[in-house]
Amino acid sequence: MLTCKQFLQELNDYLDPNGDPEMKQRLQSHVTECPNCFVIVDTTKKTLQVYKGCEPQQIPEDVKSRLLKALERKMAARKAEQA
Repeated sequence: MLTCKQFLQELNDYLDPNGDPEMKQRLQSHVTECPNCFVIVDTTKKTLQVYKGCEPQQIPEDVKSRLLKALERKMAARKAEQA
């Protein structure tokens, strides 16, 4: 029996239209029996539909700059923790 954690690890493959049919069937069995995972799949599919209908947007330069600096600080902090 597939656990919810295992299902979530395979969610991308489940939603991939070119995924392995046998694996998709196994995952579909879990979704059919698990209302929580059904909601996750349904919400994810709807989110993807909305996203696919959107036009790409440019990120303002100041936002992009702040984001990159925040990522650099985060990466530096992780390196310091690992040292």
